[in-house]
Amino acid sequence: MNTMQFHFRKGDDKDKEHLQALGLMAYGQHKSAMSPENWATYYAFMSNPETFTYLMKTSTCFLCETDNQIIGMAFLVSKGHPTEMFDANWSYIRMVGVHPTFGGNGIAKKLTQLCIEHAQNTGENFVALHTSEFMHAARHIYEKMGFKKFRELQRYGKRYWVYLMEV
Repeated sequence: MNTMQFHFRKGDDKDKEHLQALGLMAYGQHKSAMSPENWATYYAFMSNPETFTYLMKTSTCFLCETDNQIIGMAFLVSKGHPTEMFDANWSYIRMVGVHPTFGGNGIAKKLTQLCIEHAQNTGENFVALHTSEFMHAARHIYEKMGFKKFRELQRYGKRYWVYLMEV
């Protein structure tokens, strides 16, 4: 029986360095799925402090802790922050990540659900996200939650999909 206690809360600026370290660890497990060049580009993005500074400014961060350690994260970016993947009238989920030791405990699903609920409570109409061909567990979770594939694209030499949900 699992006796671990998980605590979910909103993150803030004081969590930024811990979130970045978690991102590097959580996404680092995908290093072998990428070419060395694409991994270097991805790592540079994840290790740049400005990446998380921008996320903290433009989104609501949800995180999971156990024993005062941040072990999961997800960011909901409100509509009005379009990218090459996401339309201006969509909110979207970024950087859902769980420490590899704690995978399989439903943490990513709970964080994603918190993002969806926040989008509903703040008047968003759509929630989007993207995932890749090597993130099998994530795709399964998102599809079970009701996200639908919206379009396919190429990033880091891999197939990615943008998913969309009306809320």
